Amino acid sequence: MRRYYCYILECADGSLYTGLTTDPERRLHQHTSGRGARYTRAHPPVSLAVVEDHPDLRTAMRRERALKALPRERKLALLRRQVAGAEPEHDEVAHD
Repeated sequence: MRRYYCYILECADGSLYTGLTTDPERRLHQHTSGRGARYTRAHPPVSLAVVEDHPDLRTAMRRERALKALPRERKLALLRRQVAGAEPEHDEVAHD
């Protein structure tokens, strides 16, 4: 069964980019080699900061929209918790 992943990239200028993929490592390579999104060509990524696994495309797309709508500070908090190995807070897990 195919898995889908939402991800947040941390870019060299400190900005964050949120996306959706079936293979986070392949997608990171596309972004770093200039074959990813237009945004990451102008703001090169330095790390794959957050990766969330989802069982189907519909769920992943909802989560991607929710992540993109989060204020920067909430995205940074999510990043810090994932690095620390902690579970996300309930309101960050909600899918709409």
